[in-house]
Amino acid sequence: MTVWVSVLVPSYRRPDSLARCLAALGAQTQVPNEVIVGVRADDAETMGVVEAAYAAGLPVRIATTSTPGVVASMQAALDAATGDVIALTDDDARPFPTWIAGLLAHFTSATDVGGVGGRDWQPHERWDERRVGVVQWFGRVVGNHHLGAGPARTVDVLKGANCSFRAPLLRAVGFDDRLLGAGAQMYWELGVCLPLRRAGWRLIYDPAVAVDHDVAPRHGDDHLHRGVFAAPPLREAVHNETLELLDARGFLSRWVFMSWALLVGTPEGPGLVQLVRRALRGDSTATARWRAALAGRLAGWATARRVPRRLAVPSPPTR
Repeated sequence: MTVWVSVLVPSYRRPDSLARCLAALGAQTQVPNEVIVGVRADDAETMGVVEAAYAAGLPVRIATTSTPGVVASMQAALDAATGDVIALTDDDARPFPTWIAGLLAHFTSATDVGGVGGRDWQPHERWDERRVGVVQWFGRVVGNHHLGAGPARTVDVLKGANCSFRAPLLRAVGFDDRLLGAGAQMYWELGVCLPLRRAGWRLIYDPAVAVDHDVAPRHGDDHLHRGVFAAPPLREAVHNETLELLDARGFLSRWVFMSWALLVGTPEGPGLVQLVRRALRGDSTATARWRAALAGRLAGWATARRVPRRLAVPSPPTR
């Protein structure tokens, strides 16, 4: 049985990076059946790159949106996709030649595999970690997708720069339009992966199914995870993380997560303990980070209560 593969690439005003990404997709040992680039309607430069790649023989087309943010871009591309498997990568990533073949190998090996992803090799962080893509019981998210080593294994969450899903499942969950931000809209992956895990699907992380991730600059003040602090994108990111982690949790689990988040938190989204740690290290942004994170946590809690997400995700077939 032939599996039709669609690759979605959201892109905004990074034409050189996108050109390299599309070239890498064209050099796959198993070329995708279609590549769909999610583009804002006013981004003529990006459209020109897509047209050039099409003229060079890549089966690529454009899906446009007038709404800012990666969620709308990806949703427009998903709405246009026709594949059995939907793969996603960033416009500043260059998939290894065996990327698509490696993704498909896991889908065909087991019927309860709902998603597959792998390592995104970044230029400056190159050590290895074994713990990848885990959501701990109290809500702390351990990423490390760019550092993962070892065998393929089941994880809780995949990373947007290198992930793929069975098309019916991705359509069932979609991309969460409650998320804040006009750029990267951090933590959208939680909104896709966690509902699939709750429904019983396995998500496979395989470090050998890899992409090179050049980590290109973002536009505006959206520089979270780029070594630059600005309060608005941090507040939006913490809102998004909080919202997705609260979804489908029971009353007690919600209070456990919020208590941990407000009292401890993470280095990037600090609670009181992380605030003190940053301050003792001489971080001049410690208080501003804490205030932005606090506002984001409370806003995420409010959104989760005010706008609950109703999904109907099919269960995996019984073995």
